[in-house]
Amino acid sequence: MKFITIDGAKPNGGHYSPATEKGNFVFISGQLPINPFTGKKCQGDIVAQTKQVLANLNTVLENAGTSKESIMKVTLFISDISHWDTVNEVYKQYFGDHKPARSIVPTKELHFGFEIELEAIAYKDEKE
Repeated sequence: MKFITIDGAKPNGGHYSPATEKGNFVFISGQLPINPFTGKKCQGDIVAQTKQVLANLNTVLENAGTSKESIMKVTLFISDISHWDTVNEVYKQYFGDHKPARSIVPTKELHFGFEIELEAIAYKDEKE
């Protein structure tokens, strides 16, 4: 198993890797709306927080040598189910025509009072 790190990022706050890779699979840890390079917590609304977790996802994928087109499954945890439509719209803008399997799980609360967390699974083709 390979542990994926993010070049230039602040150390993680917990005992985990941003992602792990085994064979062609890449498992991306939960991404909170925190800039991995500055450690700054996103103080914005659900749109800003969703954009930040997707930007974090992109950063992890790049450091794993792949892209959003390799994503097979996404799990989103949201603190308020009324955010579903808004999150879906930002998500759709990010992924475009690529439609990985997805779950949106409403949860009572997330770390630091955030409104969203994202985790994903990607599959790297042999050419990547």
